[in-house]
Amino acid sequence: MVPKGKLIIIGGAINTGSFTETQFGLPQNMNFFERGILKRITIESVKDTESRFEIMTTASLIPEKVGEEYIKALAQLDVHNVGVLNISSREQANDEGNAQRIKDADVLIFTGGDQLRLSSIFGGTVIHRILLDKYQNEPVVIAGTSAGAAASSKNMIYQGSSKDALLKGEVKITGGLGFIDDVIVDTHFVQRGRIGRLLYAAASNPGILGIGLGEDTGLYISEGKNMEAIGSGMVILVDGRQMADTNLTDVEMGQPVSIKNMIVHVMCDGDTYDLSTHLLSIHHPKSVHLE
Repeated sequence: MVPKGKLIIIGGAINTGSFTETQFGLPQNMNFFERGILKRITIESVKDTESRFEIMTTASLIPEKVGEEYIKALAQLDVHNVGVLNISSREQANDEGNAQRIKDADVLIFTGGDQLRLSSIFGGTVIHRILLDKYQNEPVVIAGTSAGAAASSKNMIYQGSSKDALLKGEVKITGGLGFIDDVIVDTHFVQRGRIGRLLYAAASNPGILGIGLGEDTGLYISEGKNMEAIGSGMVILVDGRQMADTNLTDVEMGQPVSIKNMIVHVMCDGDTYDLSTHLLSIHHPKSVHLE
């Protein structure tokens, strides 16, 4: 079944892109709309600037602050019909009033923070079922940045250091919110050197496509398969379907993992990838020749 909803996943940001939180719990940057990703979310929504937005701050440790900043950023795009839903328990995720707000929304944006909070609080609840139904049957836009992006797929990375990622057992994977299947998403990808996490994920399950989202960069996904890179950075794809060999099942826990013949693609703004055919099309802008 082809989903009627649109999915926009963003890798987080230093310059723009998401309201990432430092170890001190403060947002690093709030000018999310600057590079046009938030504007793209608005344009793709069914009523444009008149759409009803709900900001889902469940993943965040500072939900009030993050919600306020999204409201400010959207106001600069002339979007004012915005609510903030800080659902912090499974009881709230089953609440009728909260469920109705999800039903009424045209755009839902899951903020950054801890993706395990998203899966553990929403998984199997009334709101989760409504979200999945809306994505399949309505022209809703569901966006996620950082943790919100990582939790968008059926499989989700929730733990694993970058430097030790290719040691057996270091990368931890669980179930996400399940808007899209056959992929696994990692965020802050280039800046935090997380290629090892995706290589390990793809080696352990070669049938899924690893998606590494750079900061200030996202993917616009329509019909559940058409992916377009947006933003100023890079998207790294790790395709394990042609993997020839790995010692993953032979080595002990904590030992290095060998991988043979893993395919890696790099996407930038305007490039597209078809999940059904696994074909990448690179956008070639017209060259600018200076006299």
